[in-house]
Amino acid sequence: MITKELIEEINTLARKQRTVGLIPEEKERQQTLRQAYLVSFRENMKSVLDNIEIVDELPKNKMN
Repeated sequence: MITKELIEEINTLARKQRTVGLIPEEKERQQTLRQAYLVSFRENMKSVLDNIEIVDELPKNKMN
């Protein structure tokens, strides 16, 4: 699960990358955090999509 602290760390590393650059260890950490974020996002999105229920309000014979 991605916490606010991890998102904050991802954003901090992104800002640092744009300004002064990252050392190799920071680049690895950034990549690891991004992958964890993507896995969590995909799992959450799959859960949302799995719980969608389509409701047809009109009877099929009265669609015209």
